Amino acid sequence: MTPRRRRGAQRARFDLQKMERGIRLFLEGLGEVARREDIRESPRLVARAFAEELLSGYLAGETWRLKPLSDAPPEALVVVKGIQFVSICRHHLLPFQGTAAVAYLPSERLAGFSSVARLVDVLARRLQIQESLSEEILGALEEALAPQGSACLLEATHQCMTCRGARQSRSRVSTLSLQGVFRQDPARRREVVALLSSSGGARTPR
Repeated sequence: MTPRRRRGAQRARFDLQKMERGIRLFLEGLGEVARREDIRESPRLVARAFAEELLSGYLAGETWRLKPLSDAPPEALVVVKGIQFVSICRHHLLPFQGTAAVAYLPSERLAGFSSVARLVDVLARRLQIQESLSEEILGALEEALAPQGSACLLEATHQCMTCRGARQSRSRVSTLSLQGVFRQDPARRREVVALLSSSGGARTPR
């Protein structure tokens, strides 16, 4: 287990009062805007939104970890696609959201489809960058299942690109991470990339 994953596994305890004070100070920095009656409750609401929803992945403790099934693994590549996620960019604290496609070639253990989706959701609801998120997803798969290979394709729209900076409202970012046989074997790599990129939902192609 890498140091990064050990830190991520710890159960966070947010200090809502400090979060509210920080947001209130930010609003005060806007000058006259902070005196508007209709934003009086904003510090509390923003703090709760981040603590209870947007960054709730830090609160999951160990419950999010994949629990292998007792079923014998099939002679098949497992692909779960169309997993929707929302995350917060740790550079600008703006959301990015999109879909994940996760694949693995079983060795001795399997995971339920829903648990793979849960894994993506929990890891996404933290301060992230897209490249690190895909690596963390594969790291958790490797740790729990020790598959022959694993792959993760993330496609997302980043508000730090659509609302600021380049202001490209239709831009999307794709990241692909590969481990094991999918990195080492060109034929296997082509197979999994084609499956991850195609349309469709959860499947176990045979």
